[in-house]
Amino acid sequence: MIDIHSFLLALGVGNIAFAVLMAGYTHGAAPSPGLRLWMWARFGMGLCQLLGWCRPFLNVPALHGLEGAGWVLAVTLEVAAYCIFFGLERWQRVLLPIAALSLAIVLAAGSAGAPVVYLTALVSGVVALFAAAMAWILLRPRRRASLLQRIIGVNDAVFAVSVALWAASCLTGEAPMGLRAAQESAYLAGYLLMIVNGFGFLLLCKEKDDAEMARLATTDCLTGLPNRHAFLERAEHARQAALRQRQPLALAMMDIDHFKQINDRFGHATGDEALTVFARTVRETLRAHETVGRLGGEEFAMVLPGTDLGGALQAAERLRQAVREATVITSGTGYTMTVSIGVVVLDPNETLGMALARADHALYAAKSGGRDRVEAGMPQQRRA
Repeated sequence: MIDIHSFLLALGVGNIAFAVLMAGYTHGAAPSPGLRLWMWARFGMGLCQLLGWCRPFLNVPALHGLEGAGWVLAVTLEVAAYCIFFGLERWQRVLLPIAALSLAIVLAAGSAGAPVVYLTALVSGVVALFAAAMAWILLRPRRRASLLQRIIGVNDAVFAVSVALWAASCLTGEAPMGLRAAQESAYLAGYLLMIVNGFGFLLLCKEKDDAEMARLATTDCLTGLPNRHAFLERAEHARQAALRQRQPLALAMMDIDHFKQINDRFGHATGDEALTVFARTVRETLRAHETVGRLGGEEFAMVLPGTDLGGALQAAERLRQAVREATVITSGTGYTMTVSIGVVVLDPNETLGMALARADHALYAAKSGGRDRVEAGMPQQRRA
């Protein structure tokens, strides 16, 4: 048999400790509304559990309703934290009315002097509903959840079922032994919830921060395209895959024409806008398996797996025409930019650097030939 009264004290202290730990984790870091709400939710749950531990000593009937209201507020904050953390839209329209209605019912029942067993069943039902909502957020279909998310989601689901059974036992008036067994199961599930969700949410935050750091390390902050390092790494993987599969691989170097004049005439803000418009145009024009990256300044490169020279020239021509049709908004009038493109097909005996150098020579030829054009590079074996 579990000493439920002492167990409640341990849960309260544990949840408050997790809240303090979270406060230390977030101190000095970038503001995170989801993280802050989760911290206050844990703190609120700990206070409610400590209040439940103190209740036999204080013997104040009003504490029953106050404790129940605290539970409703705490689980509402935790569900809101998950909604914000996972970027759910319009969650306030569903969560806030349900939370307000639940809070009003619990306060009304407590003020009316409802029996403790029925008030417990009411609050437990609300907590079970919100725990089930958290499980759905983590395990919802049509979304690839990580192993960590699945572990936390399953734990939330187990807790929801345990608390729901406890609520049902209170309402059906089961024998004391059956009611105590349901209560012990709910408290054990609550202990697991505290441990798994406490460390789990911290790990989720770290997982998200690590993913963001990896994205920033491989993405050009202005255009959102892969940066030079990331593009060259992906292009090398594509080269090795093409060699293994004996498939053609096309490469292209691209340069926005007269980019310095755009900066000098309209300002650097317009130059940045031109780069952004160009990147968006490229993404909309190329196919999903084709990669484009910003090498620096106004210079870009792209890799087209499974594409021969004829197909690469057609893709480059489509891109050239799409860039001409894209308009860069300036302080006064619209500006139409153009792009020059050099295209080559990788030779099995050359490195990626050698192929990009040939594409760069073809780009130079396109610029020398009048710009706003596509030029095919010379085959590798013809070079001196």
